[in-house]
Amino acid sequence: MGYPNTDFFNKKTKLQQTLIQALYNSYIFIYFCAMQELNFPVFEFRFKKIANKTAIFDEIRKKFIILTPEEWVRQHVVQYLIQVLRYPKSLINVEKVLKINNLTKRYDVVVFQKDGSIFLLVECKAPQIKISQDTFDQIARYNLTLKAQYLMVSNGLNHYFCSLDFDAEAYTFLSQLPLMNQPN
Repeated sequence: MGYPNTDFFNKKTKLQQTLIQALYNSYIFIYFCAMQELNFPVFEFRFKKIANKTAIFDEIRKKFIILTPEEWVRQHVVQYLIQVLRYPKSLINVEKVLKINNLTKRYDVVVFQKDGSIFLLVECKAPQIKISQDTFDQIARYNLTLKAQYLMVSNGLNHYFCSLDFDAEAYTFLSQLPLMNQPN
């Protein structure tokens, strides 16, 4: 009686390859279940490993970004703007540089009007970061330069929206963001 053909045991069948891939995908899914559940609708995201780190695909930047708690919130905000509020992807910008008093800063998300003016400025924080007066001061400083009509601050759990009236130097908190090109 001879030994079994070892090549048989070394070759992976299509089923085995599929199961291995499913286990790998389950690992990624389980990893993301460990990310905090946010106060947004459920959205589908694409993930992959980059240098042993998990990355999430950013539809606006059209590339994979290393996943952090703040990025998790940012990607949910972007999907909320696209899928729920129907803001056009072509008018959304993510993590771009702006200059404030000779300091280089980055905003999280901006939605432009078709005329190039800024409709919405969004500041994202990680879920474990409490939204405080400092957060509102930060977005207000950014908006001195950007002049957005609406502001949103979110840590994924709590969301704050406001509209600005630059002529009256006043702001109004809103229960939700308006559709684009519609008054609050």
